[in-house]
Amino acid sequence: MEEPQSTPPPPPPPTTPLSLVKPSSKNNKKRPVKIFRAFRNVFRSFPIITPVCKLPSLPGGRLPETKVGVSGTLFGYRKGRVSLSIQENPGTLPTLVIDLAMQTNTLQKEMSLGMVRIALECEKRPDNINNKEKMKLLDEPCWTMFVNGKKNGYCAKRDATEEDLHLMEVLKAVSMGAGVLPPKPDVEGHMDDEMAYMRAHFERVVGSKDSETLYMLSPDGKSEPELSIFFVRI
Repeated sequence: MEEPQSTPPPPPPPTTPLSLVKPSSKNNKKRPVKIFRAFRNVFRSFPIITPVCKLPSLPGGRLPETKVGVSGTLFGYRKGRVSLSIQENPGTLPTLVIDLAMQTNTLQKEMSLGMVRIALECEKRPDNINNKEKMKLLDEPCWTMFVNGKKNGYCAKRDATEEDLHLMEVLKAVSMGAGVLPPKPDVEGHMDDEMAYMRAHFERVVGSKDSETLYMLSPDGKSEPELSIFFVRI
């Protein structure tokens, strides 16, 4: 009697090929502010709260600023931590991914209440102090995070994962907007959790080798940004 042959497992589903390209070495031109009425009910004005960390200054009290437009995406599972991805534009690979020290639903709540200012602070290391070609600020691996002046915990820079790249590919045609993506059954620990995201244009202002700021360009034309993210090395 012949033994029954086992049925081979089905092949894995085909993965969506990535069409994201490498960012160029040239700075992007500043993009104009666009108006999206859907954002008006989400973001409201709020008095500016000075972060605990102090921005470095130069003689004369002013920094030689360099400005460039970038695309920023805040994303994360509602029950997990939120991450920040920075791209030259929505069609390029991320140049920076940081896991922030905040739950996604907490950040959504903070932004619904008013202006949010996030400060990421790191310390100068001896090799950076003595080396003229020190590490670029956004290449620093670890940060202390402050939200509206209050210490919130620690966060870290990391490489983009396959899931991150898939999300950026899905959002490639989105220049500004917010929403949720349905849960993915193949993601361990998040089978019943939605992926929330918010994408916007940011103005990246380089004050010095030890200070940079990302200002979210206001969708309704207000002068004050609804979200600011400071990177400071002290």
